[in-house]
Amino acid sequence: MLSAFLTVYIKSGKFPLKMFHYLAGGALGLDVSMKGGVAVAFLGLFFHYFIAIAFTLFFFLLFPRVKFLSFNKYLIGTLYAIFVNQVMDQVILRLTPLPSGKFDLANAYIGWISFAVVFGIPIAWSAYKYYGVKEEA
Repeated sequence: MLSAFLTVYIKSGKFPLKMFHYLAGGALGLDVSMKGGVAVAFLGLFFHYFIAIAFTLFFFLLFPRVKFLSFNKYLIGTLYAIFVNQVMDQVILRLTPLPSGKFDLANAYIGWISFAVVFGIPIAWSAYKYYGVKEEA
């Protein structure tokens, strides 16, 4: 969530007060969700964390099977964050009634960097620690 709030704030200069409502719009439709109350916000929060946990679990299940993932936790975490971001933007969001914008590389960098710092790198770091991967000197 921190990455999403940071990205919206950096791009717009405004704090996204209705972000959870927007996320619930993936299931309810944007018109309905933006008029909703606290229950709709909690639904959006649930969807956000359900997806985040699913992507985290996917990385942890894949990590011991793909040797390349133990190359460098910072690079792999950053690349994983970009992968997750693109899967969400180009696949998942297109399956919802939420509007999808055109891809803009200049704006994508902002999201990728913040998402790498608060999502991808911590997941990679945790996987390295969990699986006992030693850093090469």
